[in-house]
Amino acid sequence: MLHVSVKACAKINLGLLITGRRPDGYHTLETVFAPIEWHDTLDFTLDEGISMSCSNLDLPSDDSNLCVRAAKALRDYAGVKAGVRIGLVKQVPFGAGLGGGSSDAAATLRVLNRLWEVDVPSVELHRIAVKLGADVPYFLEMKGLAYAAGIGEELEDLSLSLPYHVVTVFPEVQVPTVWAYKNFRPKFDRPVPDLKELVAKLCDEGDTGVLGVFENDFSPVVFEHYPIVREVRDGLAGAGAAFVSLSGSGSAVYALFRDGAAAQAAAGGMQAFGRVNVTPPGFRME
Repeated sequence: MLHVSVKACAKINLGLLITGRRPDGYHTLETVFAPIEWHDTLDFTLDEGISMSCSNLDLPSDDSNLCVRAAKALRDYAGVKAGVRIGLVKQVPFGAGLGGGSSDAAATLRVLNRLWEVDVPSVELHRIAVKLGADVPYFLEMKGLAYAAGIGEELEDLSLSLPYHVVTVFPEVQVPTVWAYKNFRPKFDRPVPDLKELVAKLCDEGDTGVLGVFENDFSPVVFEHYPIVREVRDGLAGAGAAFVSLSGSGSAVYALFRDGAAAQAAAGGMQAFGRVNVTPPGFRME
């Protein structure tokens, strides 16, 4: 096998509760990751060295890119001299809270583990993934809804999928994650709801009454400082969504719709605000 092409899907967060701060400066959290159909495409071709090209020239293709870092971390761990040429067709917006870079890195680890025939055990791949970014293990190991704790690396497969059409809007502004963590308003002392139980009620029982519990702790400060993101939220809510929320630290906003026609109409109405994606109910990553 000399060449592989794969899709790397994005995610949204059903709730994002920041529960504390560790001595090393990282924040602990609880969230539920859900995949969406918005994806990048990566092509991997065996080569002598490690190199990369990207369709979006605003993204670096050097050693600072997560894909290159992932490839070099895997090569160093496996102790091999293998190389690869990576081509990234970038579709998932960055600075959006959708995990696109993390998904690309996870795809790189997964594909090169096979392409280079190094067979690194899953537990070691997980350790490499955590060092690359807190969201990378989710994309590496999960296909559908997953509960996450710790800094996002402690994962539990919920064996569930969303029974909703998901409309995701990126309003063409980026929210730096570092800024969001510096400026959000901590609520470390509040009781934390059982997100796993609530998402099971939502998916298995269709209990929409639980949706209001899925708060995102970044929402107040992001909606306050980025009026366009607030406008997107209000527009989706006005289109009849069952639930609207910020994903991650933003700036992407998503909405859940029961009715497919309503979702498509909302997506059409949001085109003026930026890039829009619609994910069908029950979506899982390949």
